[in-house]
Amino acid sequence: MQFFSEKKIYDFMRMRFAAISLSFFLFFGSIYLLWDRGLQYGIDFSGGTLIQLKYEQVAPIPKIREILEQKGKFQSLSVTEFGSKDEVTIRFLGSSDNLGNDISSYISTLLKDTGKFEVRRADVVGPKVGDELRNKGITAVAISLVAILIYIAIRFEWRFAMAAIISEIHDVVITLGAISLFKIDVNLDTLAAVLTVLGYSLNDTIIIFDRIREGIKTSKKTELAPIINESVSATLSRTILTSGLTLATVVILYFFGGEMIQGFSLALIVGIIAGTLSSIFVASPTLLWFKFNVLDFRNKELEKLKRKQEKERNRAMYEKGIV
Repeated sequence: MQFFSEKKIYDFMRMRFAAISLSFFLFFGSIYLLWDRGLQYGIDFSGGTLIQLKYEQVAPIPKIREILEQKGKFQSLSVTEFGSKDEVTIRFLGSSDNLGNDISSYISTLLKDTGKFEVRRADVVGPKVGDELRNKGITAVAISLVAILIYIAIRFEWRFAMAAIISEIHDVVITLGAISLFKIDVNLDTLAAVLTVLGYSLNDTIIIFDRIREGIKTSKKTELAPIINESVSATLSRTILTSGLTLATVVILYFFGGEMIQGFSLALIVGIIAGTLSSIFVASPTLLWFKFNVLDFRNKELEKLKRKQEKERNRAMYEKGIV
């Protein structure tokens, strides 16, 4: 399916300065948010207890909070509405060790005067487990970035690798900035969203880089900018179709998937948009700033081809007994 004519070349590189200015604003704005607000770690990473209650009537949040605060056993207590007015989540630091073995029964007894309700969820994570999960999550993201760098450096060229890494860091930071801005709990689901954004953005970048590399080999042009324009224009329909359908699916999940996956969906929405735009307006222009030389690349490719042909010729001579 072609949304754009294959013969029409769009001058994306002419828009790169405006696009980079916007990217810089979002990137450093995200860094400021992360420095000022930080991330709101969920139960998975911070440790603690989360309990979800569903009432038969409107949940009396002030009364629930008052009863729990009077006990004095709940550190950093948070009582908030969850999706609808009859559901509520209770969060606090620490596990249920100091509250009894069955936290669900304890809370049910404690709040029996607030109305009829059922305990729908009770998650307990110890602080050591939370620290371990958080450290493993950070390690997973770091290993992913290093693996991406090695893969692209081997498959393409070091400037392609650096451009891809800059683009990936750009996408991750903006996604984390959105997570901080909208106060999304950072848990295993959110980490999965960040890693998904990494993979999605990398796939988009590699497809464009593949076309740029082929364009360098086949085009008669000696300047990189017009080759990038041709390559991005050639993949534009594919990019719009893939990103658009993926984004539509995630938006539907955000609005109709329920409260449990809204944070995951919102992180993906921001990441997909950032990843798609960065493949065009961050990764590709970075090759220009790294002074990528088209003629040098063609000469290197020609030398590789000559060495390969020489090896094949020597092998053929050896098999015939000439050598």
